[in-house]
Amino acid sequence: MDNKEKENQLKGIETRRMAPVEEKADAMPVQQLNLLPRTIHLVPMKTLSGFEVRPGFYEINGATAIPGGVNFTVHSLGATSIELLLFHRAEEEPFAVLPFPHNYRVGNVFSMIVFKLNIEEFEYAYRVYGPYEPEKGIIFDGTKYLLDPYAKAVTGQSRWGDSSSRKHQYKARVVKDDFDWKDMVPPLLPIEDSIIYELHVRGFTKDKSSGVNNPGTFAGLMEKLPYLVELGVNVVELMPIFEFDEMQDYRVVDGQELYNYWGYNTVSFFAPNTSYTASKEYNREGNELKNLIREFNAHGIEVYLDVVFNHTAEGNEHGPFFSFKGFDNNIYYMLTPDGYYYNFSGCGNTLNCNHPIVHQMILDCLRYWVTTYRVNGFRFDLASILGRNEDGTPMNKPPLLEALAFDPILGDVKLIAEAWDADGLYQVGTFPSWNRWAEWNGRYRDDMRHYLKGDEGYAQAASLRIVGSRDIYDVSTRTNASVNFITCHDGFTLYDLFSYNTKHNEKNGWNNTDGAGDNNSWNCGVEGETEDKQVMALRYRMIRNAFALLMCSRGIPMFLAGDEFCNTQFGNNNAYCQDNITSWLDWSLLEKNRHIFEFFKKMIRFRKTYRVLRANISDGACGFPDVSFHGVKPWHGHFVSHERYVGVMFAGQEKGKKAQVIYVASNAYWEKIEVLLPSLPEKMRWELLADTWEDGHSVCRLKRDSFFIRPRSVMIFVAVEI
Repeated sequence: MDNKEKENQLKGIETRRMAPVEEKADAMPVQQLNLLPRTIHLVPMKTLSGFEVRPGFYEINGATAIPGGVNFTVHSLGATSIELLLFHRAEEEPFAVLPFPHNYRVGNVFSMIVFKLNIEEFEYAYRVYGPYEPEKGIIFDGTKYLLDPYAKAVTGQSRWGDSSSRKHQYKARVVKDDFDWKDMVPPLLPIEDSIIYELHVRGFTKDKSSGVNNPGTFAGLMEKLPYLVELGVNVVELMPIFEFDEMQDYRVVDGQELYNYWGYNTVSFFAPNTSYTASKEYNREGNELKNLIREFNAHGIEVYLDVVFNHTAEGNEHGPFFSFKGFDNNIYYMLTPDGYYYNFSGCGNTLNCNHPIVHQMILDCLRYWVTTYRVNGFRFDLASILGRNEDGTPMNKPPLLEALAFDPILGDVKLIAEAWDADGLYQVGTFPSWNRWAEWNGRYRDDMRHYLKGDEGYAQAASLRIVGSRDIYDVSTRTNASVNFITCHDGFTLYDLFSYNTKHNEKNGWNNTDGAGDNNSWNCGVEGETEDKQVMALRYRMIRNAFALLMCSRGIPMFLAGDEFCNTQFGNNNAYCQDNITSWLDWSLLEKNRHIFEFFKKMIRFRKTYRVLRANISDGACGFPDVSFHGVKPWHGHFVSHERYVGVMFAGQEKGKKAQVIYVASNAYWEKIEVLLPSLPEKMRWELLADTWEDGHSVCRLKRDSFFIRPRSVMIFVAVEI
């Protein structure tokens, strides 16, 4: 046979391998098909359960629609054989069982193309067979239906709170990716310009007071886009939206149904939570979320995802068995020498993030969310686990964290670490970063809470937090590393922070033993709700103080949705299980507390106007350094233990622009204090831009450089030209 005949034969094999090529609605777009590997498999077609099959594309994990059929690829190190199970929609027994032929396995990868499958007519799962040696962590069980670790859509729990779903096995659907992104260009905000607004998709609009047509969904959140634009935030950080099991630990306490509401218990890393959609998206799961991201980006708002790679919903040896345990339990999870689960997450198991297989899956996952959903950033829950070795010990240069820092696909994506875990590893300021990772600055939260409520000896710490925590982060190597926050989903809301001295988690059913006990909160004289006007005036002022200092701090500010109109959780600081008004936003408070909302808007605009608050734009201006600390007298920045006054000045000048000089005065003391401002150059004067004592709306010119700052208040001055 000459070379021409060989070439023609190979072309014929390639044609038959893909046959029958039909342009159906479920076919992969031609531009994507062209990216598929062109490996020629000189293997004849087989027939299994009435379907024609061929070896598949081994480098494409998951289930992928192609012209004429579907490519299924899975891998397992320890499996001896794998079966593909096909189900009619909502059926519990498969209509076809297709064992992967032995010669369809390459290495540890099983891959098969099944022809003449319409993606809208089936769901799928796997059965995996292998040894059972639990003392080694090997627990293969061929009786279990297993969810594809790379599933792009999950069935079996599409209706929120459906208790009957626990009777069903998880299965997967093939998703057609045909969403039209139009000409969308991401905002690509410099991270120092970000103002992060953390929210729960369901809780944001679930209460009827939200006034939306599709409460508790991505579509409902879309309806609030004009509100977010008015508020001025430019990043929304969504609490977990990967498919999770809200029925985990479902129980009824005092007649109230409790769920795993927050969603920190991942079922599938590649699939969006189908119960967050306003309508069923059969085989187009994710389109409602994609539409949200596209429209938010078009309005200058980036979308970050709170991702949970530290554990899964499979729990420990007493937990469910639906995916990773059945593919390679001893690879996906950190195990003790006798086969039990390490629990650095506090949730039963710990994902073995730096094993090469898990490392690759996490990288594939994040790339998928960036390329397919155009996600702008990620916040990593209990991120210190991502830096642990397979035996649980912290690593110096964790391969996974380094890979994420330098991955080209993730090059424009923001990476934010919650730099601690549930086993006591605390890495705020020391999280491996390569000047690429930012961190939730837990010390900012703690020190600012202490200072705001007037605890003695926190003036110096507060000053350092305001200027970007330079005692924690080396500004020459870790720029914009600090994500500053005073409140987040985990803990008190801002209103509750100044309304309760202690947590009130009784409705969680754990006798108020759950949740943090060290909240550094202050009830302003009365525990909980009150009609006392003086107490309420003080609480409102404390809220304004907190937000004013947050917006005037170097770093990346973040606050909790609802804080801008005094949303309350009634003193619950661990509302993870409360799928009710405890966690839902009460939008009626927006009108009641409109003055707080307007103050938040003003301070956000102020931060956006003055770049010197966000970054070191020069070595200084007007003869002042970039940042300086001041006591009640200028340039007396020493702090003694009894002082509760903080004066911080920022100065800088961008080329070709006017100098920016801002003085932030904060009095955490319960009496007024006389303060002298630094002297300005000729033809400049100080202008008072905000005073939290007066709802923050006062703007006046000072006739002299001294002023009185009233008890427990913040004043902000700007240098202006005369």
